[in-house]
Amino acid sequence: MVQHTISLMLAMATNLTSYVSAVREGRWQQSDVFCFLDYPIGELAGKTLGIVGFGELGQGVAKIAEAFGMKVIVSARVGTAPAGDRLPLNEVLGQADFLSLHCPLTPETENLIDADALELMKPSAFIINTARGALINPEALLAALDSGKIAGAALDVVPTEPPAPNDPLLAAASDKLLITPHSAWGAIETRERLVTQMRENIDAFLAGSPIRTLT
Repeated sequence: MVQHTISLMLAMATNLTSYVSAVREGRWQQSDVFCFLDYPIGELAGKTLGIVGFGELGQGVAKIAEAFGMKVIVSARVGTAPAGDRLPLNEVLGQADFLSLHCPLTPETENLIDADALELMKPSAFIINTARGALINPEALLAALDSGKIAGAALDVVPTEPPAPNDPLLAAASDKLLITPHSAWGAIETRERLVTQMRENIDAFLAGSPIRTLT
């Protein structure tokens, strides 16, 4: 899931899908010069990544982001006071060039990213959500993308899965809104690791030992 999150960040930063579509449509072939640079391309280096949810996955994303030269800031746990290096969510929203969600879905985090939260973000900012779809209010997200309040979003999850054929997020999918089908956990190695951990949990339960959390 860390790998998928970084992949989505890179796709948004480089306008990857726009360039892939341009080549398929023959637009590069019609260029007067050797390259085709119609869409903005940015680097992750020097950008600020805001992380909401700093468990194993959030920490893994932070480690890779720092290797890219990003500044990482972390939101305090929802419903708790900031402590240590953790910042209030509002500050993270205001500073982040990329916002990556890794927190669980609870009554406190449902619709965490709503119209008010989106108003605090930079118009150049991107949201990445590989956690739970209902963390983001879909109507507010679509309105923010349409009005240019944020630059884009990449989602591996939506509020209802599998989505209905008329799901508004899927209907609006574009170069500004990338959607993958809850596939962040789909690597063969990841699934093998989950099966191994499940077996370890069963063995631990039968032995009366603490149960290990699946990752």
